[in-house]
Amino acid sequence: MQYGAAAEQAWYMPAAAPVPMVEGAVARVERLASESAVVVFSVSSCCMCHAVKRLFCGMGVHPTVHELDLDPRGRELERALARLVGYGGPAAASPPVVPVVFIGGKLVGAMDRVMAAHINGSLVPLLKEAGALWL
Repeated sequence: MQYGAAAEQAWYMPAAAPVPMVEGAVARVERLASESAVVVFSVSSCCMCHAVKRLFCGMGVHPTVHELDLDPRGRELERALARLVGYGGPAAASPPVVPVVFIGGKLVGAMDRVMAAHINGSLVPLLKEAGALWL
């Protein structure tokens, strides 16, 4: 009797619950980067991250900042960012990954690339094109 009752109740239940598709780290970085005009991936205690955030704020740009040390999947995102910017070596040999900046959903790069763009005058046109600056 028990067997019949259990089988009777279970007829509508799926054999296996559908597994939600887990977003990959690179896909998540790309999605987050495309959600705002300027996106900075940062670590809250990093002085270079602070400097790039201050640069943008000083220009009147308010970036969306993702602090990797406060994100439960921060390490995974940091590895994905390292792949995107081309740091593939061992952890001890590779430079720090953050800050990583995206403007208009496109990868600008780490601090060196952002500062080079600022110095050579190409940063402001990028910000204007992305809609982050209205000067």
